[in-house]
Amino acid sequence: MTADRSTSVDTPAPDSLERYSRQVRFAGIGAEGQQRICQSRILLCGCGALGTVLADTLVRAGVGFVRIVDRDFVDLSNLQRQVLFDEQDVAEHLPKSVVAAKKLARVNSQVTIEPHVADIDWRNIREFAKDVDLIVDGTDNFEIRFLINDVSLETGIPWVYAGCVGSHGQTMAIFPHESACLRCVIEVPPDAGSIETCDSAGVIAPAIHMVTALQAATVLKILAGRKDFVPPQLSIVDVWDGSLRQMNLANLRDKSQCPACVQGRRDWLNGGNASQSVVLCGRNSVQISPAFPAVIALEELERKLESSGTVTRNPFLVRLTLTNPSYELTIFRDGRAIIQGTDDINVARGLYARFIG
Repeated sequence: MTADRSTSVDTPAPDSLERYSRQVRFAGIGAEGQQRICQSRILLCGCGALGTVLADTLVRAGVGFVRIVDRDFVDLSNLQRQVLFDEQDVAEHLPKSVVAAKKLARVNSQVTIEPHVADIDWRNIREFAKDVDLIVDGTDNFEIRFLINDVSLETGIPWVYAGCVGSHGQTMAIFPHESACLRCVIEVPPDAGSIETCDSAGVIAPAIHMVTALQAATVLKILAGRKDFVPPQLSIVDVWDGSLRQMNLANLRDKSQCPACVQGRRDWLNGGNASQSVVLCGRNSVQISPAFPAVIALEELERKLESSGTVTRNPFLVRLTLTNPSYELTIFRDGRAIIQGTDDINVARGLYARFIG
């Protein structure tokens, strides 16, 4: 689902800044900074725990244009920490970006919100990043983060990384060819099973809010024209033990032989490291993506699956519920499917082949 594209953000009239009066009075932003924020355009990658808090904060702050891209639908387990969703959204099986856009439009009608129900990958990220001033990380996996890092270096668009699990998280700003990039800090994604995830360690909402507070403050500094107030550091916080520390990255790029920002490799952006299957964090689910995006006729698919189990459909997806054993297949218009009830990629692939082809 894609809203009408907008190629510019109008300069707000002076009286329209009244809603931001407390923000304008803050010396770090002021009237000029608020005008810049209102004229800014961002790409928000992901609308889960990090993404919903970020979207809510930045739309309320007056960011003029927010493009939200998310591949998932609202699930009951999301409600503990994903602030834009409620039980009705779960019952309606709606995509996260669509729900978020509707609710955010009621928060601030001055902001243009463009939702996309899509899986960000090497084939579409350039288009999503087109005409934005900043990319903001609201994802839950390193593959997309390394892809964002590549497109940032390729286009010159800065981005703000964040990650969270358990009670701790981290965030940093990346200015292409100026500061250390993500691969300067983490050369390759961690091996599967080698680090904690929200499946193994869980995640608590206060950690999400703390990390996104630091991340959103960095976003506002950049958009308000206060880039010089963004230190070259990785901030690491743990809300359970009350710790906050900063890792100085000022000289890291010069000292490293970073494959991406020093050697110029784009291992994720060229599709060489792309995967077609991914286990979804905290969901006992696997996402399967076709090698080439499709355009599925949802009504036809609904009829095809009626004899296989319980089938429901809305304008964005078809859901098939199976019993004995219990699985749920949610199929999107672009051919992607999320298979709930297993974290075994081989089982998920088998179900995809059986019911979708």
